[in-house]
Amino acid sequence: MLLVLSEDHKEHLSFLPKVDAPVVGEFGRIALEFLRRGTSPKIYEGAARKLCVPVEMVQHGVEGLMFLMTESSKHMISEVDFLDSVLVLDFREELNQMLLQLYQQHHSQIRSILSYLPSNLPAYHNLEWRLDVQLARRSVRQEVIPMLTMRLHLTRSDSCSVYSIRILQTDPSTLLHLISTLEAALVAMKTSNARRILRNIK
Repeated sequence: MLLVLSEDHKEHLSFLPKVDAPVVGEFGRIALEFLRRGTSPKIYEGAARKLCVPVEMVQHGVEGLMFLMTESSKHMISEVDFLDSVLVLDFREELNQMLLQLYQQHHSQIRSILSYLPSNLPAYHNLEWRLDVQLARRSVRQEVIPMLTMRLHLTRSDSCSVYSIRILQTDPSTLLHLISTLEAALVAMKTSNARRILRNIK
């Protein structure tokens, strides 16, 4: 899977090639610290004074780096996918490798931090299913198609109790077609052509 970076994120990260390698490493440390404890304007101001640049530039650089690391960790993207994702930034190879090293060193820790953050998205809790088959019917002579009924239980991330139930119904052939289509889409996402298209999406 490749990350699709918006123009704003590209602009925020464009500050990184203008600073030395140790500064990029320090930005990575600050980004991780902010994930743990929240942002601090004083740290932005101190870094801006040292680099003789506007505070907003430092803030955007750190936040852009934080977004890159959190999204990469959230989706557990591979080394190849990470490098392909940052190609659109046109960074020098040394900087790409440094960002990759930051990601590889801290992705487990970032995922652990993200698991404690509140989220409004529903989460899977349970799935119940039933196959309904009509064995005989005098008024219908042709074959009767069985139906699969599913009850999906969802929870909020901040609660263990079920807050939403969705009822889904389909016939087995449609379900098999949906599964095969999704599997084909996952295979297609790994092709070089799909990677090239994703890199060029703006």
